[in-house]
Amino acid sequence: MFRGLRVLRWNQRFTIKSYIGGSMWIVPLVALLVFQVFYPAVHAMGAWLVQVGVIDARTSFLGLSVAGARSLLETAITLNLSFLVFTFGSMLVAIQVAGGQYTPRVIATTLLQDSVIQLTVGCFAFTLGFSLRVLTRMDEAVHQLDTFIAAVLGLFSLVVFLFLIDYAARLLRPVSIVARVGMSGVEVIKDVYPDRTTRPRPVTPTGRLSQPDRIVVHAGTPGVLLAVDMEGLVRQARRANGTIDFVPHVGDFLAVDDPLFRLHGGASALDDAQLRGAVALGTERTMEQDPTFAFRILVDIAIKALSAAINDPTTAVMAIDQLHRLLRLVGLRDLRGDEVRDEAGELRLVFRTPNWEDYVHLSCTEIRLCGAGSIQIVRRMRSMLESLMQALPLHRHAELRLQLDLLDRTVDRIYALPEDRILARIPDSQGLGGALGVQPVSEAPTAEAGERHDNRGQDDG
Repeated sequence: MFRGLRVLRWNQRFTIKSYIGGSMWIVPLVALLVFQVFYPAVHAMGAWLVQVGVIDARTSFLGLSVAGARSLLETAITLNLSFLVFTFGSMLVAIQVAGGQYTPRVIATTLLQDSVIQLTVGCFAFTLGFSLRVLTRMDEAVHQLDTFIAAVLGLFSLVVFLFLIDYAARLLRPVSIVARVGMSGVEVIKDVYPDRTTRPRPVTPTGRLSQPDRIVVHAGTPGVLLAVDMEGLVRQARRANGTIDFVPHVGDFLAVDDPLFRLHGGASALDDAQLRGAVALGTERTMEQDPTFAFRILVDIAIKALSAAINDPTTAVMAIDQLHRLLRLVGLRDLRGDEVRDEAGELRLVFRTPNWEDYVHLSCTEIRLCGAGSIQIVRRMRSMLESLMQALPLHRHAELRLQLDLLDRTVDRIYALPEDRILARIPDSQGLGGALGVQPVSEAPTAEAGERHDNRGQDDG
């Protein structure tokens, strides 16, 4: 009977796992399945309590008649059905607001994967199913324990709903959105780059690959490269005694017939289906193996806030705060080279990842160009760059100095007044409002000021 079964490939398992984590209907479905087991247990417990005399079947410790119990259960059912409709309706509105106000990229990475929202919806579905089952099984007598549990669940659902309103209001604030993206970026950076940096990596790889013996191209549906099973590819290359050169970067879009693998040595004999099974594609970038996607989302939020339609530089400053946090973490990590070797030191996989300069350019270039006219932005960027130069090792400083030079030249080009240029060159971790460093204007009267005062006095007279 198991002859037709086949083991799922790595990319299929990855796709299923990602889909489950980002689906709002999975938790409510599990809650309905759990209630199918929970209700018989509660009903059996209630019958046993009546049998041993702990509960009198002729009276109810809730003080409800059959009609009253039915009314209570119908109220609980109506409330939880309304909660479900309101929650999903509000989610649709929240998705539209977040996509328009911030960036559509926060929908899949922040809203749909929020465990609190998923659990609250599961609570409503569980209470709805349990109360409905108690109501349909009620006869001429009140099932006292069943009704009591349904009443407790209904009251708990009301509390959960009120909590959800407060939680959703806090979730959609700009500071909450950028903080969540920043936290996700921290987690993926630590996962992709587990080691701390000790010294600069060599610019050129230690081993040069010759012309490939065979090239494997992408076949099937086009999509965005989400993740790669690096350990699986290393195992395949080791067994074949060859080297696999993985061509695209995580986050790249792959069209049909785009080169996927360049195979060297014994790896040229590997099966194409097994190689493609180590590559997961989708319709939208995710953060599982793509640290630059967290930077991309934060930069998108910043430049949209700096657009003329929104004109919210303070939100852009909040995004720079998180970029500062992520850049500092990346700068302290060992950004591994392209070469992945096995236990024996043999080159088995070439897997290209972004370098330090890529992260700095991604974080600074677009925001500097879009926000050059906002003193908040240029001051906050200067504060970020100078702080990073103090916190990071020397081999990270060259690119930071370049960005500071570009920022200075941009300020000189944008601001015509020397007072504005001086103000724009003051680093400020709050953008505008922190340690200003501006000297107070002298209050000593001048001859011109005295004449203006005398003339104003004569006019008043």
